[in-house]
Amino acid sequence: MFEAPRSTVPHFPDGAVEPVVPRFRSPRIGLALGGGSARGWSHIGVIEGLEEAGIFPEVVAGCSIGAVVGGAYAAGRIGALKTFALSLTRRRVVGLLDPRITGSGLIAGERLRRRLARELDGFRIEDLRLAFASVATELGTGHEVWLSRGLLAEAVRASYAIPGIFPPVALDGRLLMDGTLVNPVPVRLARELGADLVICVNLACETRAPATVIRPERDDPVFEAPDEPVERAIEETLEATVRRRGRWGLLSGASRRLMGRSLLGRRRSAPPPAAGRPSPGVARVMLDAFNITQDRISRARLASDPPDVAIRPLLAEFGQFEFHRAADGIALGRQAVRAALPEIRRMIEGAAARS
Repeated sequence: MFEAPRSTVPHFPDGAVEPVVPRFRSPRIGLALGGGSARGWSHIGVIEGLEEAGIFPEVVAGCSIGAVVGGAYAAGRIGALKTFALSLTRRRVVGLLDPRITGSGLIAGERLRRRLARELDGFRIEDLRLAFASVATELGTGHEVWLSRGLLAEAVRASYAIPGIFPPVALDGRLLMDGTLVNPVPVRLARELGADLVICVNLACETRAPATVIRPERDDPVFEAPDEPVERAIEETLEATVRRRGRWGLLSGASRRLMGRSLLGRRRSAPPPAAGRPSPGVARVMLDAFNITQDRISRARLASDPPDVAIRPLLAEFGQFEFHRAADGIALGRQAVRAALPEIRRMIEGAAARS
């Protein structure tokens, strides 16, 4: 039989006081992973960089793509998600889209749902190895909804349901859509889940053109975003769906069935450009409006709920729909962690000393 060795009891002279050895408790680290579409692949690099430095978060709060990565991490499936992300090409990204003629979203989202369910099937949030919750927005009321129980895949899907692009997700008697409308970087949620210290990853802090105030008397140059091939392909897919919906709505019954194919194949002439500038399509207007809103909301929320450390990957040249650039995004996440490590270590050591 194995017998554990007896501990040696130190001897102190009469009258001596046994020294008190301080017992430091490691602070519970929380991650608040923000939304940002394809830029969210950098979350994977951030997580890998933290773990390589010996820092293991116990709490994860995610929004939109942050919920996807955070949920996979909490379920122990981050490796599978990374493999999927690295396998994406321009063609595969566009192939994941399934436009729909009717409904409350231009994309049905069934292909993404099936892929997500395949990786996260059977996982319930309350049974995960880490404390996890995602943020969603209730349609109609605008309430911020924290999803901290139930099926992980459904909670993640509700968090990334971009209004107008994906249909709302029915969950627990509510219709839910993308959480970035109310809380793009959920620092407060991470604290409510029990984190002593919160590291946030904000994907909206670096934009291709800094926001400013344009005064009428100033003739400032207009910033034009580069036209990336994959982003153009996605926009064209969405624009085609918008055109089809408009034409589809004009038909009824037998006429719809008889004329559907010919109508779907026609092209409508683009509106004339305004003041010599190309007129953006509906998809570009919707997505840019959504991204601008996300940026402004994240600034306001982080000012009122500041993290202990903020990590800001340098994503200015990373397009919102460049999902095929996962390797670049992961590398940028690792780079951001390396830059923030001294501050993170000071934060952890200071919190441990105070405990």
